[in-house]
Amino acid sequence: MKTTAQFTVAAIQMVSTPNVDENIATARRLIADAAARGARLVTLPEYWPIMGMTDTDKVAHAEQPGHGPIQDFLAGQAREHGIWLIGGTVPLVSDDAGRVLNTTLVYDPAGQHVGRYDKIHLFGFNKGSESYDEARTIVPGETVGGFDAPFGKVGLAICYDLRFPELFRAMGECALIIVPAAFTHTTGLAHWEVLLRARAIENQCYVLASAQGGTHTNGRRTFGHSMLIDPWGEVKDVLPEGEGVVSGEIDPDYIAKVRESLPALKHRKL
Repeated sequence: MKTTAQFTVAAIQMVSTPNVDENIATARRLIADAAARGARLVTLPEYWPIMGMTDTDKVAHAEQPGHGPIQDFLAGQAREHGIWLIGGTVPLVSDDAGRVLNTTLVYDPAGQHVGRYDKIHLFGFNKGSESYDEARTIVPGETVGGFDAPFGKVGLAICYDLRFPELFRAMGECALIIVPAAFTHTTGLAHWEVLLRARAIENQCYVLASAQGGTHTNGRRTFGHSMLIDPWGEVKDVLPEGEGVVSGEIDPDYIAKVRESLPALKHRKL
């Protein structure tokens, strides 16, 4: 017999462009779709407001914390649909005029800002003609992120953070971990699903990953495969490519069942 109500969550997948207004319109449509499916918590992907022609384009759209059209849109959408909304990532002003903070903002169903996480691990990759260095335009964060939802604690990570399991351990025991991302097709094809499933299995919690998924105006190809994974490592829903929504249930009783049958979190020694 169920003792705790299930909670519907959804991840939005986008193929963002260099046009902020265009991306906001797409996000508005997909958030409404997720809410219509019964989602009470919705997350957007990394870089959803802008996937610029160059890495520096996002610097021009950086907002002060608490002020700006991107943040106003997120707060308004949370309030309009009565949902917990995790705003993928938003470029926020940093102390370095040439770089931004790549920040996840959390809004409750009243549209109030209730959580924040600044991406700690910055992606660097160089293989042939494909090269990325986020440190050129992003200042790394320093603090583990999370918030309390009606079904339990929610941890926050962003994209490249996925490769650093110590960050997930530092979150403590979570019911759900959210991972907005813009994994490249090259690295995503090799590692995306296996890393997400590993984080779910070792932390015995749900993982909801919201990705960019397609070929962007700037020529970059992202891997997509937004997905919801349960505490046993089973993929419950996935969208391989293109824009859309994946959704499913967070079941606190199932989390407890997994942790009772295999109490790995209690067996930790380090």
